[in-house]
Amino acid sequence: MWHFCIICGDTAFISSDHSSHSEASDRLTISGVTLIPDFVSPDEEQLLITGIETIPWVDSQSGRRKHDYGPKVNFKKQKLKLDCFLGFPQHSSNLLDKLQSCTPLSDFLPVEMCDLEYTPERGSAIDPHFDDSWLWGERLVTLNLLSPITYTLTRSGSREEVLIPIPRRSLIILSDSARHEWMHAIKRGHVTSRRIGITIRELSSHFLPGGEAEELGQALLDKAVVSPEL
Repeated sequence: MWHFCIICGDTAFISSDHSSHSEASDRLTISGVTLIPDFVSPDEEQLLITGIETIPWVDSQSGRRKHDYGPKVNFKKQKLKLDCFLGFPQHSSNLLDKLQSCTPLSDFLPVEMCDLEYTPERGSAIDPHFDDSWLWGERLVTLNLLSPITYTLTRSGSREEVLIPIPRRSLIILSDSARHEWMHAIKRGHVTSRRIGITIRELSSHFLPGGEAEELGQALLDKAVVSPEL
């Protein structure tokens, strides 16, 4: 079991104690994990939660509930429909502005947002997976609300596990090898109190200028604005 050190930045160690890391001989480098503590303040968190709670939840898999804002996608057939996408909810406006004022995300253009609620009472979890790379781009962005959580990274064909502690109100960005070589998961045992994660995604190069689906990508970007109807 490896423990990713959010202080060291791109390295996991056998020990979770940062003070021992400078002398550790066993270490594992994982590129593409960016964690920004206290990305939102307690007041900003409360405003987001208040807005989220006004919208009815939809049951999802593995004990989760969700809100989806984005196109309807058939990943197996690589098809998407834009009719159902009305834009982003009003309570997300300040968050979206804050993302673009953040240096690692200054060119980030959000096209999909998903709220996922986890509670221990429902045994909430999510199995190891890669997010789709046909539609979604290089950076996976998640804001963690209400309680700390732990991501578990695993490499396909390997039993290695890397734990990433994610504090409450922090933002985590997965890219590079953390996005494409390591699957991420949340285990049931790591959900100890109610947690809401807001995941925001960008388009892959296939849908950006110069890509084969550039026009469809632009149509999606045109819809990806805060809507007065939501």
